[in-house]
Amino acid sequence: MVRGRDACWEHCVLVDATRQKVRCNYCHREFSGGVYRMKFHLAQIKNKDIVPCSEVPDDVRNLIHSILTTPRKQKAPKKLKIDHTANGPQHSSSSASGYNAKNAGSSGQHGSTCPSLLLPLPSPGAQPTANDAQKQKYDNADNKIALFFFHNSIPFSASKSIYYQAMVDAIADCGAGYKPPTYEALRSTLLEKVKEEINENYRKLKDEWKDTGCSILSDCWSDGRSKSLLVLSVASPKGTQFLKLVDISSRADDAYYLFELLDSVIMEVGAENVVQVITDSATSYAYAAGLLLKKYPSLFWFPCASYCIEKMLEDISKLEWVSTTLEETRTVARFIYSDGWILSLMKKLTGGREFVRPKVARFMTHFLTLRSIVNQEDDLKHFFSHADWLSSGHSRRPDALAIKSLLYLERFWKSAHEIISMSEPLLKLLRLVDGDMPAMGYIYEGIENAKLAIKAFYKGCDEKYMPVLEIIERRWSMHCHSHLHAAAAFLNPSIFYDPSFKFDVNMRNGFHAALWKMFPEGNDRTELVKDEPVYIKARGALGSKFAIMGRTLNSPGDWWTTYGYEIPVLQRAAVRILSQPCSSYWFKWNWSAFENIYTKNHTRMELEKLNDLVFVHCNLRLQEISQSRGAKCRPVTYDEIDVSSEWPTESESSSLLLDDSWLDNLPFEC
Repeated sequence: MVRGRDACWEHCVLVDATRQKVRCNYCHREFSGGVYRMKFHLAQIKNKDIVPCSEVPDDVRNLIHSILTTPRKQKAPKKLKIDHTANGPQHSSSSASGYNAKNAGSSGQHGSTCPSLLLPLPSPGAQPTANDAQKQKYDNADNKIALFFFHNSIPFSASKSIYYQAMVDAIADCGAGYKPPTYEALRSTLLEKVKEEINENYRKLKDEWKDTGCSILSDCWSDGRSKSLLVLSVASPKGTQFLKLVDISSRADDAYYLFELLDSVIMEVGAENVVQVITDSATSYAYAAGLLLKKYPSLFWFPCASYCIEKMLEDISKLEWVSTTLEETRTVARFIYSDGWILSLMKKLTGGREFVRPKVARFMTHFLTLRSIVNQEDDLKHFFSHADWLSSGHSRRPDALAIKSLLYLERFWKSAHEIISMSEPLLKLLRLVDGDMPAMGYIYEGIENAKLAIKAFYKGCDEKYMPVLEIIERRWSMHCHSHLHAAAAFLNPSIFYDPSFKFDVNMRNGFHAALWKMFPEGNDRTELVKDEPVYIKARGALGSKFAIMGRTLNSPGDWWTTYGYEIPVLQRAAVRILSQPCSSYWFKWNWSAFENIYTKNHTRMELEKLNDLVFVHCNLRLQEISQSRGAKCRPVTYDEIDVSSEWPTESESSSLLLDDSWLDNLPFEC
């Protein structure tokens, strides 16, 4: 797929060259299959599973439509394309190899219908057109920046930061002679200044929480021995704010201490703003949550939905026939990665694709590895008949012969395809909740859809699907079932007004129970009784043509904000419920860096400064995620959730400054 070959490239970007995935510049939906399928999207022509673009300008739509209807013989000759490319901007050394970052970023969260924490990888693009003298200056600047990275062991991923180009632009604006901040300024006044800017953003977020509500997220880590750390943060549709890191090593099982910690956060955030608290499922947290619910009767609590679904996959992986196939899959993966030459030849045949996903949760890795192997079935079989393989000494190794025999077993591939089809609905659901966007409106229906999809795959054969459904039901009831989830599904217009929606007694009862809990005042309850029939029958503004269109085009929270003004009490309830996340695991905290803070004997002043650095670092990362996602969340389309693309935990996390020598000889004013 060559950039510049088609006029459609002006209206989309390449996201993943390996899978030919492209992203629309207007609605930011992503499609696999290259630019050809994107044309139907931009031209607003329905084609298989392609959703027409709702935000494409009319002139662009007409242009792409004309391209689709123009016979091939009328296309411009290749010479014109070559000339056009040759006359394009010259690239500097910073962008001479690979795709331009504007066209080849990672598959990101921004605007995608698949919610997840996937950062785009912003990086400076091609240098502007310049004469030889100017180009020499650009090359010199590239070289000096590279030397700074190499000399200080700065991760190359730092060049993907949204602050990287902004920093360079600000320096360039100052002109020659600008002196960068000193060591002293960085560790004192500038750190304090950025901390205050983050606190100011926090104060602005608190104003938003009055309408949308927020969720307290508690994420715990332990080294399995004596060290336990707890991260407390607060999430809302406008983004997540890191609050503090607490060393709970000596009191990890003290429910009363955990209650006091969570209670202090609720009071800081404002009890009237908090809709739910998401914590670990351990007994101490459950007991602490019980104490919170007694103090705040309108509050909701439940464990992380991602954890719940991961436990479902873990239980499924323990089924005997599944366990056997997954172990065989791991054997194949170990063989491929055991030798550099074997891996190199395999990647040559598979177009550089990886089989193993080490940065995702353990049981998720097993299923995603199996999925990768199934997708490369033909390439794997071809590998053992390739001339280079047959002529190598590796081909006569006993383990190689065993792997070859396994890959030609019909039983292995039959089981592998069955596991993929059976686990795919749960992986999609995990992908849905494993992000920082509000997924509350989809989790309840997602569980039901997963069960229906598994039942449909087995064509109603009880003997085959019941063991899997029993696992899902048990884990869901044990960990995550909540009236809030049911109420969110009931209030999600894309679900409730769907023609295929069937009346669900549990969903309706959950809706009533959740609202009774949220609104203890008699007047509010009276208004809710009046408002409910208006929503059910889509009366007034809820039944307008715009509202009907918006059911599937707007996120559930945005839909209620826009069209629910005639029933304000139910509108407030819907916005607050539908604006919440379901998971506390979506962000990859740098636990090793956190642990480093508490493994040395620091003075109180040093510990305060380290905590300031943690606070600034984490919140800048969270702000980057929020900016990349955009202020407006989009509705979810299950069919477009791609479980093979990058997961939140796979996104690179820049390390904290582990060298604490900057604390030496702190000035007194610090």
